[in-house]
Formats: sequence, structure tokens, C-alpha cells
Amino acid sequence: MKGARITVKGPKGELSRDLNPDMKIKLSDGVLTVERPSDRPRHRSAHGLTRTLIQNMITGVSEGFTKALELQGVGYRAQIQGQNLVL
Repeated sequence: MKGARITVKGPKGELSRDLNPDMKIKLSDGVLTVERPSDRPRHRSAHGLTRTLIQNMITGVSEGFTKALELQGVGYRAQIQGQNLVL
């Protein structure tokens, strides 16, 4: 962490992001904590967003994300051509 920038590294890569400078981010004993300066609505929403962005970064570099597509009905076809899905 440098100022309002956080970098997360894991087996699936590395992610960096500039975060809200009002939020205080602390790392102690392997636990990352996000603190807001006040209970004002602007700080409350920024607090939730910051926490979620960091959580998604950690999940992305450790486990990765997947999307599942389910085709239902008669006449739908899907083919994979290289790395593209052709419907």
C-alpha cells in the first residue's frame, strides 16, 4: 500500500488500484481493515465500495472468477473457436 494505492499479488496475477484517499486501510496480523473518517453518507458509501473492491481484487488473484452460460431451448447452438464462443 502506498498512499491511496493498493497492490494485491497472488497465484493468478497482480492487481493494483487507486482507492478513495479518505479511507484508512490497515494491515495487521494478516487482516486488512478499512476504516472511514465519519458516519456521513458519502463516507459510508465509499467505505462499502472500497471494502468490496479490495475483496474482489483478492478473490481475483487467488481463485479467479468464472461465468457460466446455460442455453435452453430448441435450435440454440454454441461452438468454441479458439478462445471465442460463437452462438
